[in-house]
Amino acid sequence: MKQIKITLKDLFNLPTASIYNPDGYKSAVHVTIDSRNIKPNSIFIAIKGEKFNGHDFVKEALAKGANAVIIDERELKKFARPDGTIVTVENTVQALGDLAYAWRKKLSAKVIGITGSNGKTTTKEILSVLLAERYKVQATVRNNNNHIGVPLTILSCNGRHQILIAETGTNHFGEIAYTSKILQPDFALITNIGASHLEYLKNLQGVKKEKISLFDETEKNKGLVFINVDDPRLQTLTSKYKNISFGFTKEADIQTSIKGYTGEGKTILRIQNKKTTLEFTSPLLGEHNAKNITAAIIIALKMGLTKKEILSGITKIKPVKQRLETKIYKNVLLIDDTYNANPQSMKAAFEAIKMISLYPKKIAILGDMFELGAESKKEHELLAASIKKNKIDEVYLVGKRMKHLAIKLREGKIICKHFATREKLGIFLANYSIQNSVVLVKGSRGMKMEEFVNQTEKRLQN
Repeated sequence: MKQIKITLKDLFNLPTASIYNPDGYKSAVHVTIDSRNIKPNSIFIAIKGEKFNGHDFVKEALAKGANAVIIDERELKKFARPDGTIVTVENTVQALGDLAYAWRKKLSAKVIGITGSNGKTTTKEILSVLLAERYKVQATVRNNNNHIGVPLTILSCNGRHQILIAETGTNHFGEIAYTSKILQPDFALITNIGASHLEYLKNLQGVKKEKISLFDETEKNKGLVFINVDDPRLQTLTSKYKNISFGFTKEADIQTSIKGYTGEGKTILRIQNKKTTLEFTSPLLGEHNAKNITAAIIIALKMGLTKKEILSGITKIKPVKQRLETKIYKNVLLIDDTYNANPQSMKAAFEAIKMISLYPKKIAILGDMFELGAESKKEHELLAASIKKNKIDEVYLVGKRMKHLAIKLREGKIICKHFATREKLGIFLANYSIQNSVVLVKGSRGMKMEEFVNQTEKRLQN
């Protein structure tokens, strides 16, 4: 097994690079942007963020033995007599991407890129578990999927790994094109196209344009893409790319059907193609997670996993933290879906709790959805139809955007309260009876809805 290294030649090949004390440089096997993570044979890249400036830790990185540090050329004057190799560049974030690209070209692992408006992290986690039945797998940690996270994910992969699964996210045009160029995928999946990040991507066509950058780069790399033909915005792409299609339709190469539901709302699935039929109970709630599992299984089949290996892997799948994560208490099923929210994931959550038959009452505690731009008022109002359709009994809301949903719900017969402050919602929840109920808590990341999950858990544990 060949160890992958960043050589002096790789540093010289960085655009705009100037190298000071190159003779003292030894090839590095680790790259980090956090000085606390300096290991032997590391390169430290100083990146300026919202809260920290990496240049404040350059001397610490050198003192810890970093083989080299990469800094903004405008910061060089602060390090007049360096004790190690310093590389200056015009833009350290770009240098991180360039180093990751150089590293990617040295990898022997097959690279799988995953994006989508919803479900990409869950699908990535499912796929990681399945492929680990046969392969040595490296995958994006948490949702470290932006223009900094994707390069770091690539750099975390080494010569021992056989597969790299990289999640690619976006909230601005061009971000997926940038990260995909570095990633050079052999395989790619777009889970779906939905109303996410509309503040910057404008509309669903903008979301699609941004997401299919991953497919475009995979095609340039002579790779294979996996297309969800249940999504009308993706269905049309089957004639454009070399692909395997999947979905609940008979026209898909690999077809999924729901055979029923357990009392806890988990789907009983059949997934089949011409050669293989798999039947099992999903370990995750929701039809949308049935699609996520289907997507992961399709890729696993393409990677050569057997039916036995896939079914073994399925038994090891657990919900991703704060993504329809179920917590069972006496007479209460608490669902923590607080990691983030957009219209599509909200509706998927409502559909999921509708199918839970063990508890008669359905309660939703919801916070604002962010990054919807001019569509924000409309998208919050549209949730009312889904809440009614999925027979949610009671809805408790917080956030200025959720006022629009409250007005819509009050026109119907659903019990609904909007709270002007978090404190008022907290006081209400501390005293309200939730016995014999399914309680869903959800909202965008900035709403910190997990605090209401924690409050409810403490109450139920007493």
